[in-house]
Amino acid sequence: MITILAFVVTLGVLIVVHEWGHYRMARACGVKVERFSVGFGRPLLHWQRGETEFVVAAIPLGGYVKMLDEREHDSPAAIAPADLPRAFNRQPLRQRAAIVLAGPVANLVLAVALYAAVAFVGKPETKAVLATPPAASLAERAGLRAGDWVQAVRREGKDEAQPVRSLADLHWHVLRAALAGERLEMDVTQADGRGLRQVVLDLSGIGSRGVDDKLVQTVGVAAPYDEPVLARVLADGPAARAGARDGDRVLSVDGVAIADAQSLLQRVRATPTTGDPVAQRWFIERDGRRVELELTPRIVVGEDGQRRARIEAWIGRGAEKVEVAHGPVESLVVGVQRSWEMAALSLKTLGLMLVGEASLKNLSGPITIADVAGQAARTGVLHYVEFLAFVSLSLGVLNLLPLPVLDGGHLMLYIVEAVRGRPPSDLWLARLQRGGLAVLLLMMSVALYNDVARLFGLS
Repeated sequence: MITILAFVVTLGVLIVVHEWGHYRMARACGVKVERFSVGFGRPLLHWQRGETEFVVAAIPLGGYVKMLDEREHDSPAAIAPADLPRAFNRQPLRQRAAIVLAGPVANLVLAVALYAAVAFVGKPETKAVLATPPAASLAERAGLRAGDWVQAVRREGKDEAQPVRSLADLHWHVLRAALAGERLEMDVTQADGRGLRQVVLDLSGIGSRGVDDKLVQTVGVAAPYDEPVLARVLADGPAARAGARDGDRVLSVDGVAIADAQSLLQRVRATPTTGDPVAQRWFIERDGRRVELELTPRIVVGEDGQRRARIEAWIGRGAEKVEVAHGPVESLVVGVQRSWEMAALSLKTLGLMLVGEASLKNLSGPITIADVAGQAARTGVLHYVEFLAFVSLSLGVLNLLPLPVLDGGHLMLYIVEAVRGRPPSDLWLARLQRGGLAVLLLMMSVALYNDVARLFGLS
């Protein structure tokens, strides 16, 4: 229910804001607006305000603002003479362009405002202290280890270091450097802030095709540091039968030292899952004493048919959090900067997908959006607001693409009209619209396929 509600609210807010941009600019330009609709199909609610009918329709997958336009009538005689100067098609080119542009701009402004609001209010975020990097990952080869605290980063060729406020902040820097094919220089200390050293994460070899939603896992900086403590041992599970208790700190497994919760998870997952279960030799610390346990993980078969080892205990106490907040002016700067960078990143990713240098798996459709909306809403209001900002920004960028069925396509046609001195012919308009619709339907099909693949674990 939370997922559905969060998805509906997301669509409602973004559609209203987008169409409100068109509506307000049309009114400012003196154009008569006949209908403001949120959704398509049969009206569920409708009311009149002045000369405009406001509608909430049954299919909430978009909306539209219907303006007076002579091209939608058989003859000018069908329009009251007093209204003719207020027809959209009779407006100067610059005003028509402003009306079309106002929708995407409204979404971009909303994104800036929401990012700025989150930055000003502040929220607890995971500290950029790293877990044990996976074997053979870029992070391990660079020399990162469990408990390293990344305090600042430098992009290749730039002298100025940028502070890293949280793990999410670090992930953002890694993503940008990977897309640019750069090396990322990091100022790293121990978890207590001592022992400053420089570590270089060479992201130049990843390539644009390797930039996807699993990038930080591939690089090896996804997980935060957490202590190798058994926070909760489930009754009658393998850990409980071996004598483990809540609060036990794991020191080693089969002679391999355990640095953090992540390395303990890796040891458990590395347990052979074929044949008879294999007993492991665990050394733990309990009340200042060193205790030896013989623990045999249980092999279970998941819903996906994969066999996995389980000790049936919660591992780790939770990663350390830090409060990240900004002043009013700095928050606005953060909102503008984050929106600009996200927009540039989205456009670059779309361009790379177009030329085959980035994976089409980066496209997401309504199922993924609904799922992420629900997760963000359950995590907290501020996380949901950040998600709303991202989707609003994505909607604004998408609508500016030069496809004739989108706002960006109309703007492209206005540029052609400005250069030629007249609009394209009706024949060419029909061809362009069919082509643009075909491209849009193709993108939607790929996005929906990716959604289904993620839903069933096929990607």
